[in-house]
Amino acid sequence: MSTSASIADALSGIRTRIAASARAAGRNPSSVDLVAVSKFHPQSSVIAALEAGQRLFGENRVQEAVAKFPDLRTRWPDLRLHIIGGLQTNKAAEAVRIADMIESLDRPSLSDAIARGADKAGRLPGLLVQVNTGDETQKSGIRLEDADRFIEDSLTRFGPSVRGLMCIPPHDQDPTPHFRLLADMATRHGLPVVSMGMSADFEQAIACGATLVRVGSAIFGARPAHPC
Repeated sequence: MSTSASIADALSGIRTRIAASARAAGRNPSSVDLVAVSKFHPQSSVIAALEAGQRLFGENRVQEAVAKFPDLRTRWPDLRLHIIGGLQTNKAAEAVRIADMIESLDRPSLSDAIARGADKAGRLPGLLVQVNTGDETQKSGIRLEDADRFIEDSLTRFGPSVRGLMCIPPHDQDPTPHFRLLADMATRHGLPVVSMGMSADFEQAIACGATLVRVGSAIFGARPAHPC
């Protein structure tokens, strides 16, 4: 498990690399936000990151996010939480209740569940449409051939709450073409947020236009074998 000092050092290093990558791409470093992916890591690691100035976090599992984050908002009211993993419809209402953004909107049934949850909670978080840029059958995300129509339908239904797009390229391919595809798609639909790039490739993603990068192991270390 990472220590508080090592988490702080890692965050500083990642922020430096983000800024350098943005400048190399002719972009303002403030145009890229870091999502610290804390999945499977204990609340103590989240607290260490908060104490080091990090405020934006990503969790894959709603139940894990519920266990870690609500009580932290009392001390850090500017904390922001993104749900970044594939979201089951029966978890959508809870995700709507606790998240500032859901990055994994990818099918009509989930749209329905999010809408029901928003009606019940009286709030709607920001939404990103997850696009399966590699059309991988085992991976979440709307298929490429359906993406444009689904994005349009989502904008019609949720309006400006649909903030942008997210992707996870195939792990065995060069991610750059996938990053470019997603950035171009976001531009085509007038969407400002592009969430792409992880620990191994976030610098490539920034060069292609990422506005959110999701970094976990490079901050918190290797994931524990089991969720904490």
